[in-house]
Amino acid sequence: MAAVRTISTTTIRARSGLNHGDSPQQIDLNPWDLQFLLLEYAQKGLLFRKPASSSSSSILGETVIQQLKDSLSSTLDFFLPLAGRFLVVSHGGNLDLSSVFITCNNAGVSFVYAIAENTTVADIVEPTYVPPIVSSFFPSSNVKNFEAVRVPLVAVQVTELVDGIFIACSMNHCLADVKPYWNFLNAWAQISRNGLNHIAPNSKLASFERWFPHGNIHRPIAISSKKIIENHLKEPINLTQPSPPFSRRIFHFKREKIAEIKAKANSEVNDSVNSNKISSLQAIVALVWRSVIRNQNLDPEEEVTYRFLISAGSRVSHPPIPEDYFGITVQLAVVTMKVRDLVGDTGFGKFASEMNRAVSSFTEEKIKSDFEAWIRNPIMRLQRATIGKCMGTSSSPRVNFYDIDFGWGRSVAVRGGPANAKLWKLAADAGLEEDSFDIELCASYEILEALARDIEFMHAMESSLPAKLSTTRVAARTRL
Repeated sequence: MAAVRTISTTTIRARSGLNHGDSPQQIDLNPWDLQFLLLEYAQKGLLFRKPASSSSSSILGETVIQQLKDSLSSTLDFFLPLAGRFLVVSHGGNLDLSSVFITCNNAGVSFVYAIAENTTVADIVEPTYVPPIVSSFFPSSNVKNFEAVRVPLVAVQVTELVDGIFIACSMNHCLADVKPYWNFLNAWAQISRNGLNHIAPNSKLASFERWFPHGNIHRPIAISSKKIIENHLKEPINLTQPSPPFSRRIFHFKREKIAEIKAKANSEVNDSVNSNKISSLQAIVALVWRSVIRNQNLDPEEEVTYRFLISAGSRVSHPPIPEDYFGITVQLAVVTMKVRDLVGDTGFGKFASEMNRAVSSFTEEKIKSDFEAWIRNPIMRLQRATIGKCMGTSSSPRVNFYDIDFGWGRSVAVRGGPANAKLWKLAADAGLEEDSFDIELCASYEILEALARDIEFMHAMESSLPAKLSTTRVAARTRL
C-alpha cells in the first residue's frame, strides 16, 4: 500500500451564508460541551465500493468530487453552526475567565480530496488489524477541540482507492456526540444522493440551541482560561507504561451470539431489581472488559476501571431535550472493581449488573445536579489513566453508519480514526448484518493477540456459550 497523496484542499461554505450586514448568530456552550475542550475531534470513516461510472478509471474525476462538494454546501444550510468557529470572550472584564461560543460566521469546513494509490478495498477490510494507512484517511487528527477558534469545526476527507472511496469526517467533539454526528453525515449523503427534492421547504434538520435546566443559571458559562492551559500542558501520568500508537482490531458479534451473551449475563444477576435488565451492549462490554483484564498479569487486589457514556436525551423532561438536538447529551459513568471480582466465577454478571446500576442512577435530579456542580467547579476531560487498567467506550450501536448511502450503496466497512487513542478504548458500532455489533478495540498488540487466543472470548463470538464461563485461565493470569 502506497502513501496517501493529497490532490486538493477546499473550504466549503453554506450556500445561503449570511445576508450582507447581518451579524453572525452566537451559541453559548453548556457544561456538557465545554468538558470536551481538551480532547481531540470525533472521527468516523465509511468505506464504499467505487461507483460503477468511475470503476474503469483510476481517478474519480471532477463530477463525483464536485457533487460531494456541492451537496456538502447545501447540507450546511441546515447545519450552519458547523461552518462556524469558536469565539472566546473575556467574561465580565476578568481576563482569566472566558466564555466560549459557536459563532455562525460561515467560515466554512475543510474538504480534502486525496488518493491512496495501489490501495484496494480488500487491503482495508481483509487484514486482521486495521492497517496503519487508514489513519491517513482522516483529516485534523491531532487537533484539540479548543483550537477551533482558528481551524474548522468540521473537516472531511474523500480518499480514492483503486476500487473504492473512503469518506472520513472529523468533527469538533464539543459540538456533538454520536447521534447528531450521524444525523449530519446521513443528511449529507441523502442530499448527495437525491438532491434537495426530498427535503420539505423550511425544514429544520437540527436544533443547535443549547440545553439548560430551568433555574437561575448565569449565562454564558465562565471558565478559567488559565486552568485550561495548565491542564493542557501537564505531563501525562504513567510515563513508564507503554505509549501509543496502539493497534486496532475489529471483533464482530452476530445477532444470535449477542442474544446468548445477553441471556448469560442476565442469568448471573441474582437481584430482583436488575434481573433481565442487562442490555445487549452492557453484556458485550462486560464480556470484552473481563477478557481484557483476565489476559493480563494483574494483581487480584488491584482495582480496574471502566468508563462509559449514558445519554441524557430521554432522562430529562423539564425542559425536555429536543429529538433533533445537535449537541452533547452524554454523561460519564464509571465502574471500578477489583481484578479478582471481575474475573471470578460470577464476575461477568457482576460487572454487567454494576453497569446497569450506574445507568439507572442517572435520574433527572442527578443529571441536573451534576450540570450545576460542573458550573461551580469546571473539570475538563483528559486522556489520562493507567494503561491496561482502564478502558472506555465510544460510539454507539444505536445508530448504524452502514445505512449512510451517498448513492453508491451501503458502505462495506466503518472505521474510527486515530484521534483520542492515547488510551485503550472500545468503540461499539452497529455491524453490517442486522442487529450485529462491530467492536473496535484500540489496545496493545499483545492484548489483542491474547484475546484472539482466548478460547472463552472467541467462543462467545463463534459458537454457543458454555454453561459456565470458564475460570481455568484465570489462575495462571491473575495468580488467584
